[in-house]
Amino acid sequence: MAKILSKDDRPSFPKRAVVTGGMPYGNKKLHFGHIGGVFVFADVFTRFLKDRIGSDNVIFVSGTDCYGSPIVESYRKLGESGYKGTILDFVTENNRSQKETLAKYLVEPSLFEGSAIGRAGEIHQEYTYEFIRKMYENGKLSRITTKQFYDETAGVFLNGRQVIGRCPIPGCGSEKAYADECDLGHSFLPKDLINPKSTITGETPVFRDVTNWYYNLPEDMDILKEYIESRKRSGNVRQVVAKTVSEFLEAASIYIMNDYSDDYDAIKDKLPSHETIIDTKKSSFTIKFEQLRDREQAEEILSLQGIRFRAGKTLTPFRLTGNSDWGLKAPVLEDEEPSTVYVWPESLWAPISFSQAYLESIGHDRGEWKEYWCSPDAEVYQFIGQDNIYFYCNAEPGMFEAVGDGLRIPQFIANFHILFLDKKASSSGNIKPPMADELLDFYTPEQLRMHFISLGLGQKSVSFMPKPFNPDAKPEDSDPVTKEGFLLNNVFNRLVRTCLYEIQKCRGGKMPVGHASDAVVNEAEQAILQYERFMYRHEFHQVSYVLDSFVRFLSKVMSKGKNESDKTGDAENADSVRKAWLIDIFYGIKVCLSLLHPIAPVGCETVREYLLLPESIYNWDNIFESLPVIFGDKTEITPKFLEPRFDFFAKHPSQLNSD
Repeated sequence: MAKILSKDDRPSFPKRAVVTGGMPYGNKKLHFGHIGGVFVFADVFTRFLKDRIGSDNVIFVSGTDCYGSPIVESYRKLGESGYKGTILDFVTENNRSQKETLAKYLVEPSLFEGSAIGRAGEIHQEYTYEFIRKMYENGKLSRITTKQFYDETAGVFLNGRQVIGRCPIPGCGSEKAYADECDLGHSFLPKDLINPKSTITGETPVFRDVTNWYYNLPEDMDILKEYIESRKRSGNVRQVVAKTVSEFLEAASIYIMNDYSDDYDAIKDKLPSHETIIDTKKSSFTIKFEQLRDREQAEEILSLQGIRFRAGKTLTPFRLTGNSDWGLKAPVLEDEEPSTVYVWPESLWAPISFSQAYLESIGHDRGEWKEYWCSPDAEVYQFIGQDNIYFYCNAEPGMFEAVGDGLRIPQFIANFHILFLDKKASSSGNIKPPMADELLDFYTPEQLRMHFISLGLGQKSVSFMPKPFNPDAKPEDSDPVTKEGFLLNNVFNRLVRTCLYEIQKCRGGKMPVGHASDAVVNEAEQAILQYERFMYRHEFHQVSYVLDSFVRFLSKVMSKGKNESDKTGDAENADSVRKAWLIDIFYGIKVCLSLLHPIAPVGCETVREYLLLPESIYNWDNIFESLPVIFGDKTEITPKFLEPRFDFFAKHPSQLNSD
């Protein structure tokens, strides 16, 4: 049984908020994972916040990540196929496609531009200069020289995934090893990769020294420790975020298989000072170092001796600049040659740039961005996927502190993987995910929004099992994707229609306005308070459960009341019974509309317009108000006439033949 909640114990929300969604790469259209794993959640929460704290106080920004080696590689291959546009044309076309898909799913960012596109791109370049310079002036950057693979034929440096070879770890048979790790999880030094080949030309690359600017992330470990502890105390941090961040807040360590213990004993005195930790229950032992550079020196020695090892998770310097021709320009801080910004870091502060661009686009001073990103009464909510936790949740908090602008560290709302037919799908992997637009050939956007938020991705990876895409589905099988949507298509739709048809049939089209019964009011208030608390905790699957329970409760109240009024022989008495249950249900519908609005805005708007309810019902200042208050003490109103077989939440045409 759910805990009884009190109006005196409600969660607090900020006065202003920024919501961000992950930035999809500019070399592709959106697939179902972009929509169902991030954007629907970000949009639902944005719409809730707008209803909760006022639409003028919420900014939802995202955009296309226009830079990076995957985009350069896709553009190169496209050029070989005859594409004549520039790389900027390429990413702009994909940005336009991504916008169109978001709109089809009713996802409405305040701004969705691109890191290289238009005015938003210009502002992003300007703010990038400012951001990096401030980190440098605050003593948070260092120049570090490393060796990097270079393709002499193509004339380019290669990133980790543009080099492939054979794993050098003894006993490992992987033929799919990249610059510093193989597909079986073994780590090694790039120079030890066997038979490396460039994926661009197939030629053997060489090593060249490169010097770049790095953020001294390990020095700010205490900032991350305090941040994650404070988020734990708040009660609304997802376990996967806390766990992943904490895993990297450990000392620099190396794990060595027990089979190599004798080899280790023979050379341990040559290693930098370290602590050896042996657990007889494990197949490996640990050596722990005080400094990352000591571990790196030890890795060199172990590698030369052919000792199999795995590096433990820890914070490492975070690279800020790179050597790609296609990238944001980095500021020249000392005497270095001009360079570009490494793609991952600039995507972390891009939402700040986009917030500035949005404010400017609506005629505000760009400087107002600090009221959203720096003010103590504001909050930033960043929706991300599980794979991106390290970059956002480990690197970003320290960088924001390092800038020294009073930037608030966001609340990170990370989802686990949304699988496809029980497999992890990726546009770059063997299992190709369906594109987001393809799903709309079989489902309505509101059905999909209802389904995605119900999946519980904040707790574990969950499989997306659309029947039309499942080769193992039988004709008689139900479609898992429509289950939650049918709450709208069937139950809530029937609830609203029955009430309207009833007043048209029995009450001259007049809807009674009165105070609902205590039982219905109490149930509604508990639904509101539970919904609000789950939204605060970002437990969207629980929101779905609250809605389902409340709508079905109302359906039972209606069925019982209608049966009683239909069976009452006396006309006057029958109308009295009918009036009572209609007042209850119309009040319940009003509450449902307020709670469903962030998830199914189009259908809710249709119902609201038919019932002549004001838009103010979505405002949470009015969430507990009765209909007499909403309608100004009127005793009845005349809703719009409802045509026969009208659907407020229509099913997709492809589903009609299967009913």
